[in-house]
Amino acid sequence: MYGAKVGLCIGLGLICFATQVMAGAVDVSKKILSRPSLLKPEDVAVIYNINDAQSEEVARYYLQARQVPIENLIGVELPRHAKDALSVAEFESLKTQLDAKLTHQQVLLLVWRTPFAVQCNSLTSALTLGLDLNQCRKTCDPGRDSPYFNSASLRPWADHHLRLSMLLPITSVEAAKALIDRGVLSEFSLNEADGYFLKTRDAARSKPREPFFPQDGVTIKSKKLTLHTLSQEAIEKQSSVMFYFTGQKQVDYMLTNSYLPGAIADHLTSAGGVLGSYNTQMPASRWLDAGVTGSYGTVSEPCNYWQKFPNPQIVLGHYLAGETLVEAYWKSVKWPMQGLFIGEPLAKPYARSAFLPED
Repeated sequence: MYGAKVGLCIGLGLICFATQVMAGAVDVSKKILSRPSLLKPEDVAVIYNINDAQSEEVARYYLQARQVPIENLIGVELPRHAKDALSVAEFESLKTQLDAKLTHQQVLLLVWRTPFAVQCNSLTSALTLGLDLNQCRKTCDPGRDSPYFNSASLRPWADHHLRLSMLLPITSVEAAKALIDRGVLSEFSLNEADGYFLKTRDAARSKPREPFFPQDGVTIKSKKLTLHTLSQEAIEKQSSVMFYFTGQKQVDYMLTNSYLPGAIADHLTSAGGVLGSYNTQMPASRWLDAGVTGSYGTVSEPCNYWQKFPNPQIVLGHYLAGETLVEAYWKSVKWPMQGLFIGEPLAKPYARSAFLPED
């Protein structure tokens, strides 16, 4: 994996990061072109579980906070006893309910904590790309390419016939509403921010993404963003975190940091997307509880292919160009079938700055 050349270009060369893996850190400071998102509140279908009062309460709060049309609120019936994974039959029932009610929407926001998987597939990927049960025969096999990976598209349904799915997990109603508020607040002002990319001693979890980390100390003035690539196990007591990518089972000192509205963070590990049952590895939802706006984790053993996890180069490129969190994150995973996308999809802290001249 590490000896191959990787060419990561968006569409017609609108944003291009071309590098040889292991050839050194990536310089992103002068490779950002404006591509502000075209997604609007009316493009989001907000889906809740009719058997869960908290799910409906948070879904209705999202409609109000984001001014999503009431006709985009869709109630579905999920199994009454909460469980982590749907069976294939249960998933087909959910999909049938949705297909009967969806029209023009580009994004599906699922408002509940469980279920989050369909066998070895994440629920978000199964709804967006369709089930891939072949992956479940051996979850450590390579995955199936996403047609949306590093795409130039700003209209996923029109261009790829895909509706981008994201889960808004409810650990509590108050925490879920605070997450929604952070997504909304992300659009109002451009703050001085920092991005952290950690090379940890956990080589199996850290090494796969290190070739895609930026050069330490790069500052992108038009985005008010400074990037830090550090050889350490965690960051502590940092006050303006917008990006945090690491590789570990557990992330220490998360609660000592302050995360800006719209912040993205994840930790490459096998079971970060397992949100429900007991999990010896930190669930990705812990990031949201700490104040992050979007995260990602896999729901079944993926092995440590970089292609199954968010590529930091691509997340940066699309997010800083003005795209939404759901677009930037989805575009960053080449083999996403085992990966669960969680957070507030419409956060876009760099949308306004997309109209400013670059450095």
